[in-house]
Amino acid sequence: MIKVTKYDGKEIVINAELIETIESTPDTVISLTTKNKIIVKETVEQLIEKIIAYKQLVHKFPQKGESTN
Repeated sequence: MIKVTKYDGKEIVINAELIETIESTPDTVISLTTKNKIIVKETVEQLIEKIIAYKQLVHKFPQKGESTN
């Protein structure tokens, strides 16, 4: 899940796994696999950074001594 800011200033959290495309038109438009579109304030580059951070967190293996809970 990643936090984004809609153009009305409202913060929402979306499932990064459902993102199909991100366009800069010049507004940033996120298209989801559900066919919904969301216009957000973040740039394409900022969204890519958030998605990468999310994916790294999800796929991180516990280090020695870390709890799996």
